[in-house]
Amino acid sequence: MKNIAVIGAGTMGNGIAHVFAMNGYSVNLIDISEEALDKALATITKNLDR
Repeated sequence: MKNIAVIGAGTMGNGIAHVFAMNGYSVNLIDISEEALDKALATITKNLDR
């Protein structure tokens, strides 16, 4: 398993995390804001469900 860490859960960060996750990486998404992490997770989940 390949690992990656993405710092920043904004628009770019969650997009980068999404692409890596779709390509077999174990992704750690890091942000100082719990709200940003929750929003990013919701966005990634919604995009993966398409």
